[in-house]
Amino acid sequence: MHIAVASQDFEHVTGHAGMARRFIVFAAEPGAPPHEVKRIELPQEQTIHSADPDASHPLDEVEVLIAGSAGGGFVNRMAQRGVMTVITAQTDPAQAVADYLSGKLAAPAPHDHSQDHDESEAGGCCCGAEAH
Repeated sequence: MHIAVASQDFEHVTGHAGMARRFIVFAAEPGAPPHEVKRIELPQEQTIHSADPDASHPLDEVEVLIAGSAGGGFVNRMAQRGVMTVITAQTDPAQAVADYLSGKLAAPAPHDHSQDHDESEAGGCCCGAEAH
């Protein structure tokens, strides 16, 4: 299984997955700890927000994508590609993958939708939660 983690600096899990251009890909095999197999750097036109949904994409090779935040549009676009999106508060990419595999991945902290924050991604708020 291949799991991608959105990581703009290749050190931390980052949010705004639809606009993310950098991902760490981990391989996970039963009985072995996950290990990094490659890094993906996308040009601006290949962010999921901008990419042609019918064209092949470098993230098509993964089964799961972990990010700090993602809007509903991103989640839907990835699901159409056969990729499950998981949102987390965990900031360490390798730990996020290990926690996902063990079923212990920390969910993102809830926040107040009455405060101003980025809702530019199709599907609403970048946190992926529904507004109250």
